Amino acid sequence: MYTFDYDLFLWLNFDGGAVMDSVMKAVSTPAVWAWLYLLILYMVWRKSGWRCTLLFLVMVGAAVGLSDMIAGIFKHTGLLGDVWPSFPVRLRPMHTPELEGLVHVIKQGGRYGTVSAHAATMVSLAIPSIAILARRWFSWLMVMVVVLICYSRIYMAYHFPMDIVLGVATGAISGFMALWLYRLINSKLSI
Repeated sequence: MYTFDYDLFLWLNFDGGAVMDSVMKAVSTPAVWAWLYLLILYMVWRKSGWRCTLLFLVMVGAAVGLSDMIAGIFKHTGLLGDVWPSFPVRLRPMHTPELEGLVHVIKQGGRYGTVSAHAATMVSLAIPSIAILARRWFSWLMVMVVVLICYSRIYMAYHFPMDIVLGVATGAISGFMALWLYRLINSKLSI
């Protein structure tokens, strides 16, 4: 059933050595990206002032929170099992019996990971940030950061590639909703 996803995962997940393991652990740590979050807030403030920055913070905070909450639901099979028993909540690569002995694991994680919360939250931040700031260099920076974080989740054996795709889709929906609300409220209040 998941042959393509398993094969792609195994191609992307490898033992890169201690240095690569440390880099990927760091990349997956949200606090490492504090400088980026501060840069985004600073750039929004410089472009639009403090009121727009506050609105941006609320809208993006809601989008990130929603993305994380949706991804979290998929990590607890009991929640979905009661509502939708046939939904394919699946094990993380590190816990998948068919891949035992083939997976490079850095650190053990929870059992399930059908939707990547890292991918969802970063995309829900990236979409409104890129659209509102509209700077080419910044857009490339955000895309590279999102790709790096998403790849780190595969490298660390927390997610299959399809889990990343589902996380990106979740983040895109909440990110576009946040952007739409930001623009709507901004136009109504003439901030």
